[in-house]
Amino acid sequence: MTERRALLVDAFTDDPCAGNAAGVVPEADGLTDDQMQAIAAELGASETAFLRPSDDADRRIRYFTPTTEVDLCGHATIASHAHLFADGAVDAGEHTLETNVGVLDIEVTEDGTVWMTQNAPEIREVDVPYERVAEATGTDAAALRGASDDLPLAVADTGLPFLVVPITYLSDLGDADPDFGAVEALADDVGAAGVYMFSFDALDRDSTLHGRAWVPGAGVDEDPVTGTASGAAGAYLDHFGAFDDDTPEEMVFEQGHFVDRPGRVRVRVGGDGGAPTVGGTAVETLDGDLSVPDPETDDILEA
Repeated sequence: MTERRALLVDAFTDDPCAGNAAGVVPEADGLTDDQMQAIAAELGASETAFLRPSDDADRRIRYFTPTTEVDLCGHATIASHAHLFADGAVDAGEHTLETNVGVLDIEVTEDGTVWMTQNAPEIREVDVPYERVAEATGTDAAALRGASDDLPLAVADTGLPFLVVPITYLSDLGDADPDFGAVEALADDVGAAGVYMFSFDALDRDSTLHGRAWVPGAGVDEDPVTGTASGAAGAYLDHFGAFDDDTPEEMVFEQGHFVDRPGRVRVRVGGDGGAPTVGGTAVETLDGDLSVPDPETDDILEA
């Protein structure tokens, strides 16, 4: 049995117990996959970030939900670098991060805001009946069609693919009652990790949109505030020309209010289909030592 420092850090918020909680294990070198999975399950956050040395970047990161490893996670990236900055382990400035989908650029500003540059977007429209999307998400098919005149159903991928679904009103979004088995099947069929639904009918007048994300295939029924999905959705809006004028230099996506975890993601998209950048702040809510089980052995029990 060994012990490792482990934290819970709420990302995309300045308030504790808001935004999206991420587990952070700042010194994960030497942990096996099974140990990291056990830690993620014990912490219970939607994702836990494990930081380790890298030969190709300033550090390596791996992300685990309570049930599986995922290739990229925005809020856990923001949370982990906010912790490193607050802990004095990194200075404000530019850093690099090795992930399962390549090396990403991270910027930490003097005020503690963390910016994560994602991969260049890949966006493809999908031919899925609105009735199926409505049934899976517990929404009204007419509300989906009403928002789709210029914005089709499409999968947007900036490191983790999401089916992006516009819906007309905030009330439609708030009334959503997903069948998570059906959401998982829908996402699987279109080659996505989950579904990101949004409405331009936001709570805050300064917000660009209000979003919700469901990722049951990774063991996360509803992810409160999603950085990776926000970057993908920002690229989607830019790709399909969602704004009368040029895409705003910076957008604000609000999320989490319907699960009592409100947060805000700042989103910037690169011109001409370039890589989007998502940013936000974070606050630590728990810091302690976690007992880690010994690595599993290959011993076979025989009757």
